[in-house]
Amino acid sequence: MYGNDHEWANQTADKIYEKMKMSARRSENKIPYLTVNGIFDDCSDNISWWTNGFYGGQLWQLYSAYGDEIFRSSAEDIENKLDKSLMDYMGMDHDSGFKWLLTSAANYKLTKNPESKNRVLLAAANLAGRFNPAGKFIRAWNSWGGERNEGWAIIDCMMNLPLLYRASEETGDPRFSQIARAHADTAAKAFVRENGSVNHIVRFDPDTGEVIGAMGGQGKEAGSSWTRGQGWAIYGFALSFRHTGDEKYLETAKRSARYFASCIPESGLIPVDFCQDKELDWEDSTAAAIAACGMLEIEKYVTETEKSFYHETAMKLLKTLEEKRCNWDLNTDNILENGSVAYHDEKHNFPIIYGDYFFTEAVFKLCGKELFMW
Repeated sequence: MYGNDHEWANQTADKIYEKMKMSARRSENKIPYLTVNGIFDDCSDNISWWTNGFYGGQLWQLYSAYGDEIFRSSAEDIENKLDKSLMDYMGMDHDSGFKWLLTSAANYKLTKNPESKNRVLLAAANLAGRFNPAGKFIRAWNSWGGERNEGWAIIDCMMNLPLLYRASEETGDPRFSQIARAHADTAAKAFVRENGSVNHIVRFDPDTGEVIGAMGGQGKEAGSSWTRGQGWAIYGFALSFRHTGDEKYLETAKRSARYFASCIPESGLIPVDFCQDKELDWEDSTAAAIAACGMLEIEKYVTETEKSFYHETAMKLLKTLEEKRCNWDLNTDNILENGSVAYHDEKHNFPIIYGDYFFTEAVFKLCGKELFMW
């Protein structure tokens, strides 16, 4: 079974490579977010946008696996552009890991570029500075439009904690890891429900640290299950286990993974929210790819009797995406179709760059080509 999956992954990885060779030439000097009429848009003018590291991360994955210089040069161009965000206080938030783990940390891992190391540590220091000691959480966004959100934290931040773990590993300073673990402990208690489903946003009193309540955020409503948030929890807690060896993080990841698996429709196509109205055809392919990455990470650490569950669940998600939601046309930039940002948005079922990144990472995990960035 696993041998066939490895062969499938190798073939799919080569398809990604052939497609991205063409796309990378068309997309030089771009930082993509969405695809318009088959062509990547460019977020270079919105340099602090949270997704601006994902294309760079995909390029580093491809450069590490296949060696084409166009992938490296384009990834380095994105990294250099992100310096503008690094020096913008209001442009920095909880998503620094998404931006600098997938660009600067990847570059430093492959090339030992000291400028990349410096960027990683600057970004980690900024992220650590968002820690609220009263509530033991990392604040999410900065305030905008007069709204006070000093006490807001979100499940997405679990994926950014590896920036702090890596800073401790690189410097020998335990403060970064201590902050990451404190936030992970809070998230396990305040975000993850008994059945493994998760809240997207939790509001804390920023002065006392008391939990005020949960918010629906990008999901349907408070108490529902936004599927991308489920993916962040599965993979994020698995990564905290990888960096710390603390079994409670692995158990939390497994609980969220089992809940996700129990909700997968017969079609294998993942909705925006597991509680969404049945007549809606809104999908989030990105949630499927993220969850698959998390399942494959969990697979590494569980007993032999458990491995097949996580492996087979990941394969169902990935093979469904490859068969039904991948666009292999070499004249089209994106790979994955049918992502969605948020339940209450007007538009659904369109390509988003982080779907391509996590699909690539998952496939490369399976065939041994992955550059581990987290």
